[in-house]
Amino acid sequence: MNKVVLMGRLTRDPEVRYSQGDNPLAIARFTLAVDRRFKRDGEQTADFINCVVFGKSAEFSERYFRQGTKIVVSGRIQTGSYTNRDGVKVYTTEVVVEEQEFAESKAVSDANAANAGYRAPAPAPAPAPSVDVGDGFMNIPDGIDEELPFN
Repeated sequence: MNKVVLMGRLTRDPEVRYSQGDNPLAIARFTLAVDRRFKRDGEQTADFINCVVFGKSAEFSERYFRQGTKIVVSGRIQTGSYTNRDGVKVYTTEVVVEEQEFAESKAVSDANAANAGYRAPAPAPAPAPSVDVGDGFMNIPDGIDEELPFN
C-alpha cells in the first residue's frame, strides 16, 4: 500500500500550469514544510515535501492556498528520474495529492500570514488547555505527549 498523510505549511504560493491539448488539465505544485516530531539541539526542524495536485483540486489550491497556510494532504508517494541539461541523472520524490484540506481556521491562518517573511513553519497560537474549539475536538496542551497512550 502506498499512502501518505501530511500536515504542514506551504513554503510559497502554489505554482499552477495547464497541460496542452483539447482539455487542458490544471497541475499545481507546492512544497509543504512538515515539522519533525523531535527537536534537534532545542530547535524545531522540518522536512520540505514536494507535492503535486491535478484537476479541480489544483484549481482550488491556486485560488485558496497561500504561503504559510497550514493544510493536510493525503495521497501517494511517487518517485521518478530525468536527465538534466548537464547530462546528470536527477532522482525525484513527490506526493501526488488525492485529498487536501485546511488544517486551521482562516483567522489563525491570517494571523500567521501577518508574520514578516515566512522562513520556517510558524506554530499556531495554542488556545488554553481543554478548550472546545467548536468542532467537537479538544486542544491538547503542549508538553503532554509523554502522558498520551499513543505516539
